[in-house]
Amino acid sequence: MGSLFRSEEMALCQLFLQSEAAYACVSELGELGLVQFRDLNPDVNAFQRKFVNEVRRCDEMERKLRYLEKEIKKDGIPMLDTGESPEAPQPREMIDLEATFEKLENELREVNQNAEALKRNFLELTELKHILRKTQVFFDEMADNQNEDEQAQLLGEEAVRANQPGQNLKLG
Repeated sequence: MGSLFRSEEMALCQLFLQSEAAYACVSELGELGLVQFRDLNPDVNAFQRKFVNEVRRCDEMERKLRYLEKEIKKDGIPMLDTGESPEAPQPREMIDLEATFEKLENELREVNQNAEALKRNFLELTELKHILRKTQVFFDEMADNQNEDEQAQLLGEEAVRANQPGQNLKLG
């Protein structure tokens, strides 16, 4: 693959392509990596260009792939990197790729939302579990204290009854 430094030998060429063959030709030239394109219509608005919708679709697919890659790296999942750039897909394949990327992105977003909801629920339930343990300890202590107070009251009443006159009489 050549580089685009000034010291490299270059030639300025102008290509005229039919619209139907433009995608395949530009794809082949791009895969060779030996071509630099120059914009001959710099004053034309980006929205007035012929293939602006295709470029937007490619940008959107690239965004989805970056999102998927970021999530894969975040989870520490190893990825196979062959170091080779894949061939440009045909326009018919682009539709399938778009649908696949859309599906994967939606599924991954849903999984992330479910994981966040599960984490929130786990934290809430853990908090409630600790609260219940603390209140159980509190109520157990209060019940023990109340039992001791009741026993003390009962023992106190028995002692008072034992000291009352007429209560200590033995018959027979």
